[in-house]
Amino acid sequence: MIITIIHGFCMALADSVPGVSGGTIAFLMGFYDRFIGSLNSLIKGTKEERISALKYLLKLGIGWIVGMGLAVTVLSAVFEKNIYQVSSLFIGFIIFAIPVMIYEEKENLKKLKNVIFILPGAILVVMISLLGTGNTADTANMTLGMFIYAFVAGMTAISAMVLPGISGSTILLTFGLYIPTINAIKQLMHFDFSGLPLILAIGTGIIFGIVISVKLIKKSLEKFREQTIYTVVGMMIGSLYAIVQGPTTLDVPQSPMNIHTFYILPFVVGAILVIGMQIAKIISEKKLKFASKH
Repeated sequence: MIITIIHGFCMALADSVPGVSGGTIAFLMGFYDRFIGSLNSLIKGTKEERISALKYLLKLGIGWIVGMGLAVTVLSAVFEKNIYQVSSLFIGFIIFAIPVMIYEEKENLKKLKNVIFILPGAILVVMISLLGTGNTADTANMTLGMFIYAFVAGMTAISAMVLPGISGSTILLTFGLYIPTINAIKQLMHFDFSGLPLILAIGTGIIFGIVISVKLIKKSLEKFREQTIYTVVGMMIGSLYAIVQGPTTLDVPQSPMNIHTFYILPFVVGAILVIGMQIAKIISEKKLKFASKH
């Protein structure tokens, strides 16, 4: 149970800021297939499968809620004030995560021709990043049109969030809803319900997005796993562009990241995080094998 809660906690930390997807964390820590499978079982499984999936997702959800609560009170401020350091960390994380993902999937990556699927994955993320204007949507008065807009943003964000590669927060940033959403969550934590309509709109979109995207992702991993993995690798490569452009999307836009605003120490920390997750995964797998034998 503790391990699952930690998994959810780590996913939330990734999901909370534009850069790394919670799906990437799930993949690196070795529970991505179970995560997607549980979501799928909750939607269309048998009674027993739904109960098992619900128990797992509730434990994952507890960790996610705790992690998100910490993120919106601490990490969001760090993200705003230290954008270049945080971006350097994300770049280190992603650059080292890509070979780890390929290594983990080496048994499924057998056809060299499928490498071409990296290209559409990268192009998709770059195009989404180019759509981002950095302007914050006006959510002060939630009209029907604004509700629908936030609904679509939530549906799109969760579809990205469950994929290893692109961050759901990056999607919200593109829609101009990242800062309003973070502020609305902060307000709710202080029992200020003025941001509740926005949360409801995005939350409803998230539910619909899960129903629509999870089945598609699960089928893709089952029937076209190699092509899907290469596409995800492409999305991760494309997310490097999104991170470099990230400072331009802040409330007070800053220059895109360059060699002079790149920080080596956070980059190394990002690399260490990936290596640490891989070591933790290997140790966990060895413990499970040992327990099953005894």
